[in-house]
Amino acid sequence: MSLSGTELVFWALIFVVFYAYLGYGILLWVLVKIKRLFSNNPPYSTLDSQLPGVVFIVAAYNEEDYIVEKIKNCLAFDYPEDKIEFWFVTDGSNDNTPKQVENYPTLPGQTIRLFHSPERKGKIAAVERVMAFVKAPITIFTDANTDVNPMAIRNIVRHYADPNVGAVAGEKRIALGEKDDASGAGEGIYWKYESLLKKWDSELYSAIGAAGELFSIRTEQYRHVAQDTLIEDFVMTMGIAMRGYKIVYEPDAYAVESSSASIAEELKRKIRIAAGALQAVWRLRSLLNPFKYGLLSFQYLSHRVLRWTLAPLALPTIFILNIWLAMGGSMLYKAFLIGQILFYAFAILGYIFERKQLKIKAFFVPYYFCVMNYAMYRGFFRLVGGRQSVVWEKAKRAV
Repeated sequence: MSLSGTELVFWALIFVVFYAYLGYGILLWVLVKIKRLFSNNPPYSTLDSQLPGVVFIVAAYNEEDYIVEKIKNCLAFDYPEDKIEFWFVTDGSNDNTPKQVENYPTLPGQTIRLFHSPERKGKIAAVERVMAFVKAPITIFTDANTDVNPMAIRNIVRHYADPNVGAVAGEKRIALGEKDDASGAGEGIYWKYESLLKKWDSELYSAIGAAGELFSIRTEQYRHVAQDTLIEDFVMTMGIAMRGYKIVYEPDAYAVESSSASIAEELKRKIRIAAGALQAVWRLRSLLNPFKYGLLSFQYLSHRVLRWTLAPLALPTIFILNIWLAMGGSMLYKAFLIGQILFYAFAILGYIFERKQLKIKAFFVPYYFCVMNYAMYRGFFRLVGGRQSVVWEKAKRAV
């Protein structure tokens, strides 16, 4: 039985969406299973005498409610005090954040440095301003409103025993509380799945970028990042990968943060990230050349580019084509259409229940999925309209 042109397009788009969100994960799992049959991970030493020097940079903008707890969190790391310095960059902050850092009482051997400029130019500008002073071989970055586990530094730096490693990405975890709504439920599930994909990507060849909550680089591999870059953590680490180094994913180095206070707050963050993702796709377009970048190109296209470009475009097209095909009388296309209608109905119910503060998580997942893809459209128009600034309004986090 031959398929019409409309049917071919419909099934091709179904494949794109399935592959972008689930199919690549299944394929990745199979490839990793095969690789494990032929390779073993080498042991890495964590003896204090062999540990490298580290500069741990915390970028903070008006974080007076979190900064003291962040300093305490940093000083609790299991790492030799003479081999780690904590740098707090508070550019643009006009609250008590800089004073709290400057006046924090330290013990002998502990090094906390404050870098402050009254002008706010964005995170990457603040980071680049202080990178010129870093002498340690490893630089680690984190956000001020995260809680990093005590063994994170040791678990990160051990990977640099391999000279092919240029960056190490930590894991982002969402702390879910009893009051979490669609934002918390959807964000938590999303990041658990993302973490699994990153782990398998890293095991196959290289993780695809890093999240700003916790990541590290070889200091010598730092390169200038354009100051209008919206997701500088991703662009910075992918630049290192494009120079032939691997990005390792380390799930035992993790940063925990609370979920967004509401889906509206999460949407603000998602729109900015979406604009940054599309900006990155354009600026890193040479990475789509598999003849030059090989397996890295395949991972980048499969894990990121499809999800940021074709998949969001495919979703409304699939729905429209499905209506047209179902009108032809086929039970298969009618069943698909009913399935789509139910999925989007659940998403609408998730929106209604979120506004009424009713916790029915079965509806929150399709709602969060739709919000993510809607954000890609909003991010695109904000990017092309020049309305997404590198200086953004922070999303409020759940208490």
